[in-house]
Amino acid sequence: MSDSIVKVSNIVKHYHRGREVVEVLHGLNLDIGRGEFCALMGPSGSGKTTLLNMIGGLDVPDTGAVDVNGVRIDQLNARQLARWRADHVGFIFQFYNLMPVLSAVRNVELPLLLKKMSASERRQRAMTALEIVGLADRAKHLPRELSGGQEQRVAIARAIVSDPDLLLADEPTGDLDRDTANEILELLVTLNQRQGKTILMVTHDPVAAEHASRIVHLDKGRIPEVA
Repeated sequence: MSDSIVKVSNIVKHYHRGREVVEVLHGLNLDIGRGEFCALMGPSGSGKTTLLNMIGGLDVPDTGAVDVNGVRIDQLNARQLARWRADHVGFIFQFYNLMPVLSAVRNVELPLLLKKMSASERRQRAMTALEIVGLADRAKHLPRELSGGQEQRVAIARAIVSDPDLLLADEPTGDLDRDTANEILELLVTLNQRQGKTILMVTHDPVAAEHASRIVHLDKGRIPEVA
């Protein structure tokens, strides 16, 4: 690709299961274009979430290179990775990971606490993110006062509040009914097409994957053919 935001080169990752060494990723290569919405599919245990975590700086490969927007994140130390994640990546998880004692707007503000800005600027940016996902009127509600779809919208607002280069979504509709899942997927499409966000989404759901502009299949730690 001429303008790749993610370039994964020959990465290998092992885990230890007792005395057994399990190789999860086997010399894997992947490019993701800037502004692309890419769905990553494959059976359980194929390494999808491991690969997502590598690209998001939550894990590091044993060998190989992970370049995101021109930065070799596999060469950063833990402190540098934490700062890089705060500035460049938004994470969306299956189970939302909202703080139950905080309102929607305060949950969205959380990533901004790592940045040098005033409380009023944090609040304004959080409200803007909630407006983008259609939940400005629920800003003061606690997670328990929201539906599952609304909780996921809050989680998406939290992911975009820092204006990241890359959104990483791990089964973002896995805990939702079909209609609500489709609403969340349409929101991701809007963020991709109108906001220009690059999205990598792990999913088991072929209906969810159809919303992406490209589908990559991972099997036993390898991508048989990169589209």
